[in-house]
Amino acid sequence: MAAFRDMEELCQGLLSLLGANHAEAQQRRLLGRYRQMMERLLETQGGAEQQLREILEAEKDVAQSLLDAKEQACQGVAELQQIEAKLRKASEEDAHLKASLLQLTRELEDLQEIEADLEKREKEINEDTMVTIPAATYVAQLYHRISKIEWDYECEPGMIKGRGIFECHCVPKLC
Repeated sequence: MAAFRDMEELCQGLLSLLGANHAEAQQRRLLGRYRQMMERLLETQGGAEQQLREILEAEKDVAQSLLDAKEQACQGVAELQQIEAKLRKASEEDAHLKASLLQLTRELEDLQEIEADLEKREKEINEDTMVTIPAATYVAQLYHRISKIEWDYECEPGMIKGRGIFECHCVPKLC
């Protein structure tokens, strides 16, 4: 704005020079003012160009930052999708493992019931054996004392051989 005002003054000075015929002194004075005006114009233009370069550099930096941020956002979205996929897979695997654990728990309970039943049967068999074997032993010993038979336990399964004074007897095994 000041440059336009100076140009206007210069023009008026030139007009007054033409009108007053003080040509040389006014011409020098006006040329000096013209030179000052041109120097200020060039300084202003240089400052404006410098500011424009700084603004363009700042815009370039902001644009690059924006592109970098956009790229990071895209990478973040891709990582998030991968994590979500892994989470879904882990959830499916967890559900499968829970189902397997439930099945194995049921099988374990069944086996524990079977084991308890087997222990009960074994106890019953042991009780029966404790009662039957001594009774069978007593009978065999009594039979031996009365009949004087010598028992041979190394015969076919389910049989016991006995030798008496006169003959050989085969008797089914009692135990």
